[in-house]
Amino acid sequence: MDGFFNLLKPPGMSSGAMVNEIKYLTGERCGHAGTLDPEAAGVLPIMVGRATRLLDYFSGSGKEYIAEIAFTGATDTQDAQGSLILEGRGVPGEEEVAGVLPHFIGDILQQPPAYSALKRDGVPLYKLARAGKTVVTRPRPARIDAIRLLRRTGDGFLIRVSCGGGTYIRTLCHDIGQALGRPAHMRFLLRTRVGLFGIENAVTLEEMHSRRAEKRLEEKLLPCDYPLSGFPCLDVPAGYKKQAVNGVALPVRLFGSVETGRQYLVRVDGLFLGIAERAGDVMKFRVIVRDHNEFA
Repeated sequence: MDGFFNLLKPPGMSSGAMVNEIKYLTGERCGHAGTLDPEAAGVLPIMVGRATRLLDYFSGSGKEYIAEIAFTGATDTQDAQGSLILEGRGVPGEEEVAGVLPHFIGDILQQPPAYSALKRDGVPLYKLARAGKTVVTRPRPARIDAIRLLRRTGDGFLIRVSCGGGTYIRTLCHDIGQALGRPAHMRFLLRTRVGLFGIENAVTLEEMHSRRAEKRLEEKLLPCDYPLSGFPCLDVPAGYKKQAVNGVALPVRLFGSVETGRQYLVRVDGLFLGIAERAGDVMKFRVIVRDHNEFA
């Protein structure tokens, strides 16, 4: 079983626990693409089998979130799970909030909270912070493609954010509060998209367990090349099939115009074999997701 499951993670469950559930259901090696904090919910793509080899090729895909900014105060974790460190100073008006959002669009720097999954000497920072150790984070680049103000929610606002990988939405909520002079934190987070994985066709764990009992689990398995539709494709000529399925570099001349520094999906008999990149006069495989025995 090789491919992806598009899971709907519930709040209160870690991304690692979701992976363990799918390992149990499939009996395969699994991994997740794009961690969600335990209290967050939403889209969590799970890689199964050989699809785990593709993590580096789509983990930076565009993401979309719906978040609630609460203006009841700032917390040490920048979300509702932390301790209050600054009291709220009232709720800004809708026009005020809408007015500062454009300042966060584009390439920005974020200073993640001490309570984050970033690591120091292999140890997650949140573990160091909980142990009472001083944690200082460094600003990190992030990209915000769009922010839309949805509606007011009493003492907060719902926003929809489209962004690149590695963006901290709770830090964004905190920083929006700072820009308004109103201490704030993120109270709610729902991820609605990771690349081509959308919430509209995400599957709950309950449904996954039911499908396993009915032996229909694979109906929800997406192919290994599902999240890679933006990659150009190369079809291997019949005479070079054996060479390709064994991972041997292929002459560039077989494929006409091939750009240096660009990665290509390689297909054999119409089946996705792996990802290759030009190195001089040959195409070298960076990853292969099918066993040569799968080809007649």
